[in-house]
Amino acid sequence: MKLIDEKITNARRIGIAGHVRPDGDCVGSALALYNYVRDSYPAAEVRLFLEPIPNIFRFLHRSEEIQSDFGAEPPFDVFFVVDCGDAGRLGAAEQYFKDARHTVCIDHHMSNQAFADDNYIVADASSTCELMYELMDEAHITREIAECLYTGIVHDTGVFQYSCTSKKTMHIVGCLMETGIDYSKIVDDTFYTKTFNQNRILGRALVDAELYLDGRCIVSTVTRAMMEEYEVLPKHLDGIVNQLRVTKGVEVAVFLYENEDGTFKGSLRVNGDVNVAEIAMVFGGGGHVKAAGFTIEGTKEECIRRILAEVEKRLQ
Repeated sequence: MKLIDEKITNARRIGIAGHVRPDGDCVGSALALYNYVRDSYPAAEVRLFLEPIPNIFRFLHRSEEIQSDFGAEPPFDVFFVVDCGDAGRLGAAEQYFKDARHTVCIDHHMSNQAFADDNYIVADASSTCELMYELMDEAHITREIAECLYTGIVHDTGVFQYSCTSKKTMHIVGCLMETGIDYSKIVDDTFYTKTFNQNRILGRALVDAELYLDGRCIVSTVTRAMMEEYEVLPKHLDGIVNQLRVTKGVEVAVFLYENEDGTFKGSLRVNGDVNVAEIAMVFGGGGHVKAAGFTIEGTKEECIRRILAEVEKRLQ
């Protein structure tokens, strides 16, 4: 019996949650699991809790059933946490996790703290969706579930270009494609297609970018004022850090955007051997060797100075 089936066979109430500001892998893995439980265990009561998801993922099956109000809930028999490295990253859903009778974490972040009762953590997996596929009964993976899993893998591998992409990843993707998903449309609609304002803010971020450390590090920042000027939200800034990363000669890319409370959300990407997860952990964040994130306090200039100090240590 696959791990997911083992955990939910005798459960009456099942909860699922992912990290705050859910990305493609978080949304894909959470909805894949939700659909799997709904389809295979119709007698069970299941709830999926996520902060509002980006509109590009709303085509995924049953996305309209995601709960984002985080109201009072009786304790869950089993509570799944997906794509999340620590309980604090669950946001308002953390209370459900604490109250649950049994907890399960499925994740691929090397910084994961193994905080659940059962932890299935594989740091070298391409994505949580890749792990989710392995933990499900393949006979019960429908086209709708395959769409969720494929979407998550596409986003965490950068359409299969990041080093986390493995032979196993491509085998799983091939199996998902055989369910009849429109894989080309998923890539275009969720990864490449941008609104006019998204392209404008991307252009501004590139124009304002600066090189540091002899051209080995590139940094760009988007402030709240800039987001208001271009009429975009934080969720519309996806992809900027990846565009910074492909700058010739750059080893580390740093992208910052200002949160409503004046802090900055930082994203790190790398070419080469620098472990950016170590840098993110210095600031209370985490992630992967080549892609990580964190939140930092201070003025823009102070934040950049502190980040560059950590980058410089590792470049040396």
